[in-house]
Amino acid sequence: MKERIFLSSPHMSDEGYEKLYIKEAFDTNWIAPLGENVNEFENELAAKVGSRAAAALTSGTAAIHLALKAVGVGEGDIVFCPTLTFSATANPIIYQNAIPVFIDSDYETWNICLKALEEAFEKYPEVKAVIVVHLYGLSADMDKILEICKKHNVAVIEDAAESLGTYYKGQHTGTFGDYGIFSFNGNKIITTSGGGMLVSNNEERITKARFWATQSRDQARHYQHSELGFNYRMSNVVAGIGRGQLKVLDQRVEKKRDIFEFYKRQLGELDGVEFMPSNEWNVPNYWLSGMTLCDKVRPIDVIEALEKDNIESRPVWKPMHLQPFFEKYDFVGNGISEKLFENGVCLPSDTKMTDEDLERVVKIIKGLWLE
Repeated sequence: MKERIFLSSPHMSDEGYEKLYIKEAFDTNWIAPLGENVNEFENELAAKVGSRAAAALTSGTAAIHLALKAVGVGEGDIVFCPTLTFSATANPIIYQNAIPVFIDSDYETWNICLKALEEAFEKYPEVKAVIVVHLYGLSADMDKILEICKKHNVAVIEDAAESLGTYYKGQHTGTFGDYGIFSFNGNKIITTSGGGMLVSNNEERITKARFWATQSRDQARHYQHSELGFNYRMSNVVAGIGRGQLKVLDQRVEKKRDIFEFYKRQLGELDGVEFMPSNEWNVPNYWLSGMTLCDKVRPIDVIEALEKDNIESRPVWKPMHLQPFFEKYDFVGNGISEKLFENGVCLPSDTKMTDEDLERVVKIIKGLWLE
């Protein structure tokens, strides 16, 4: 069996930054979900992306949940959500007993379709919040989205789980809306094994989110709780990994971009192949390198051919409105997200890949056009 090539796996720094921060946590006997690493990871991440405040949490999903709570989403409220995303974007809407309405994508960004968003507002003028996703590290068109949402006086939450290190017009994604969230899951561009971050320029609400995330324990000598709380705080050990990973974020983004450009050069001229869109206002992190196929070679052909050589790839996300759990909820659009799902494939984008690994992947894929 040939050596495994992963889609996107954890990549610790060569310098061992993560170990130094973890050692500090152990040396001080401070491995609880509080401590210096947690505080500094929040400060350092906020400074990196240009946000005033951040709350380190157990996952990006937890961050979306608290963002929805922070903007006042509750039982029966409507929340707009892109349909082309991972279920973690939509699940917290259900946690709040709210109602998701799924919005289609466009080909220009692979993200939320502006026309479909406008149509959704006409249909549901009482909407409480809009979640925007920056899919695979591609920025949504934030200026136009914010203009639409401002016109309707609706809160915006950015799901930047996949786009840490992506810029929209020179500004980090995740910092345009009322709240932004990042994920440090094991497959993300930097990882803490599991974890997330909620960011906002509203420092008071981030303080409130930390309170909710720590079981909503009141300031009292005894244990007192006046609000529903959650066990969502990141541990000091995990935060140490994050601090070390943050030091190499720029290197990881550069490698992801090199991988994408290599695939585009080598495969872009094949019949029926198109790569993820580029826009002049978007500097993506290319968390995953995605392409669509519209000729004789289909995504499953690529996936199975790579699997035979012990190489991991995957289809584009299956839209939420097609998922068994979510299919009862409304969808607004023309089915572009379905076409991206049917025709799309994500190629291995692991930052530990060598030139030889990339050539191995490309050789297998090119061979499908020779059959």
